[in-house]
Amino acid sequence: MITFLRLFLISFIYFFIIFPLQAEEDSWRDKGEYLIYSPRYFGPNAFPIPVLRTALAAERFEIEIRGEYHSYSGDKTKDINTRILFPLVKGRAGVEVYFLYKEKYKLTSETRDERSAVETESVDGYHGDVIVTSYFQILKSEKWADVMASANLKTASGGRLCDARFTDAASYWFDLTAGKNLYTNVENNASFRMQAMIGFYCWMTNDRVHRQNDALSFGIGYTGTYKGFTLSSDFSGFRGYENNGDKPLILRNDLRYEYRKNILSFRYDHGMRDRLYESYSIGYIRCF
Repeated sequence: MITFLRLFLISFIYFFIIFPLQAEEDSWRDKGEYLIYSPRYFGPNAFPIPVLRTALAAERFEIEIRGEYHSYSGDKTKDINTRILFPLVKGRAGVEVYFLYKEKYKLTSETRDERSAVETESVDGYHGDVIVTSYFQILKSEKWADVMASANLKTASGGRLCDARFTDAASYWFDLTAGKNLYTNVENNASFRMQAMIGFYCWMTNDRVHRQNDALSFGIGYTGTYKGFTLSSDFSGFRGYENNGDKPLILRNDLRYEYRKNILSFRYDHGMRDRLYESYSIGYIRCF
């Protein structure tokens, strides 16, 4: 009798608990091929749009923490991220590490179905991807222009692939940025600078024929400073070749105020074309 009860219990657990879970997992895995690996059909942090820099290598060590809110009609997302900047050689080369610490979201059922996702809401916050950037000052010239190159790698550490939040696949991009000061006042406490960037962007996909998507990345913008205030805006994006929602554009605006190596940053990003989100964020940066 005891042996029979044990067999019955094991059979019950397998057929009514383990087997349904396996079937559900296999069901999602079968559905995974319908995910579209492009910015339009993933969460707001899955495909980072390259940052337009000033073309001047950093001279200070920086630590940043930032809270963001991304919104469009089918998706509301909140996240917390951190950034650490290490100048290896001041004004010449350095490394920057970005980590998305926690993301929460809520989708409409229409957006869930469009993305072939499983859930409409995050059960709990989860970690995102890590981005490592290496930058090098190629040229520094007041007469001509400043030129800087960077190499960027995004890891496959992000979670919730089943909800199209992160791709669970690596991507990388290289860019070249040129910038020049167009105005600096006599007191040297106000300036206006223009910069432009062009590069190559690549990410892995789930397409068995085209295992990766290649894109041209670009950006143009300005940076204005007055005493402790800095206002920067840029128009950036990239253009993939598969034409499946892989051409995001973004207009970024960042207002900063610095006081004794403490920086408070307010940012607003307007997404266009395949970048669906309006993004608002506030960050604190400590410089050393």
